[in-house]
Amino acid sequence: MSKRISFFLCGAFLFLVFVFFSYLVHKDIFTQFDFDTTVRLQNNISRRLDTIFSAFSDIGKFEIMLVLLVAIFAVVRRVLAGFIAIILFFGFHLFELFGKFYVDHTPPPQFMLRTETVFDFPQFHIRADNSYPSGHAGRTMFLSTILLVLIWQARGLNNPLKLFLSICIIGFDIVMLVSRVYLGEHWTTDVIGGSVLGMALGLFSGIFVMRRSKVKRK
Repeated sequence: MSKRISFFLCGAFLFLVFVFFSYLVHKDIFTQFDFDTTVRLQNNISRRLDTIFSAFSDIGKFEIMLVLLVAIFAVVRRVLAGFIAIILFFGFHLFELFGKFYVDHTPPPQFMLRTETVFDFPQFHIRADNSYPSGHAGRTMFLSTILLVLIWQARGLNNPLKLFLSICIIGFDIVMLVSRVYLGEHWTTDVIGGSVLGMALGLFSGIFVMRRSKVKRK
């Protein structure tokens, strides 16, 4: 089985997981789990980290992630792959808006909110009554999935460097995802749903990001 087919099947599987998980969230299956997880994080993480987590929140905004996505493909000079990735990036936000308008899942109450203003700049934002799925989580996992594919496809990087960069990306992802719950911006299920959708679309992008393997002539 080729890697492209594997990427497609994994992406399709994750998308189906997202659809099924969205149904469970809509049915309020995880209400107590969401509340308990947020309380545990806020009770066990120092308030001194509020500013750092809030900075990660700014990095995950639509405008910043879009600029990073365009910059990545400008650097690697992959025009077609970049064009498709940008289309899927906007496609993610269509699914996000659909979820926030139709999946009945209100955000954490105001008293749980801990976000601070670190960088104040104009931004595109649509206020919805529901919080599922998390756009920050989805954008982060979408971009990270593409970056990981690019890194492991890069011929000029040795394996130890690839592993180091991958660990850095995964570490960034963990901090970003935890910050959304800790800051009271989203419930854990919002973050899970956004992450799964972001990875699914990231894998679809990865199909076009992958280099064609050269056929060896006998």
